[in-house]
Amino acid sequence: MPPPDACRIYLVTPPALDPLPFAGLLAAALDAGDVAAVQLRLKDADDGAWRRAIDALRPVCQSREVAFLLNDRADLVRATGCDGAHVGQEDMPARDARRLMGPNLTLGVTCHGSRDLAMQAGEDGADYVAFGAFYPSSTKDVTALVDPEILQWWSEMMELPSCAIGGITPENCGPLVRAGTDFLAVVGCIWNHPDGPAAGVKALNAAIGAAR
Repeated sequence: MPPPDACRIYLVTPPALDPLPFAGLLAAALDAGDVAAVQLRLKDADDGAWRRAIDALRPVCQSREVAFLLNDRADLVRATGCDGAHVGQEDMPARDARRLMGPNLTLGVTCHGSRDLAMQAGEDGADYVAFGAFYPSSTKDVTALVDPEILQWWSEMMELPSCAIGGITPENCGPLVRAGTDFLAVVGCIWNHPDGPAAGVKALNAAIGAAR
């Protein structure tokens, strides 16, 4: 996932999904506008569930040249033909994930609001660092919000791309785009959009364009 010329959508799946019906929703979302990557995030799922979801969703993404990444499961990436993984601070260490995947697949690392964690992630082989949450989120408990200033600092100091996450919507993404983030990681504003995920992608891309 190379550094983009402009901010792009990084789409995260809901934590629970039925792979075959969801594949149709995902295809509609990706066909509606620019999306850089899809992260498969499954909560409390066994390896069989992960593999079934990967088999259903990976081709939808890769046939559209959208990177398909796994949340936490760097151990499954190479065997299932995925494009990379994203790890949190409480998950597999970034260095271990990089060692499992090899040098050429995409690795993202959650860094919350920490400059030190982000710099360490870069040293450990990350291809992008994720900061947040910037706004209250319905998918994760947020104890403290992050100042968008960290995105500007990172974009001015580092060449490694950054990803903003946490409660992002078309209505509030402007400050994050203007601060220089490369990707907006989103869940609810796409999958819970009243007119469907395709409309959610269109609305967010329009907001990104307006913010620039």
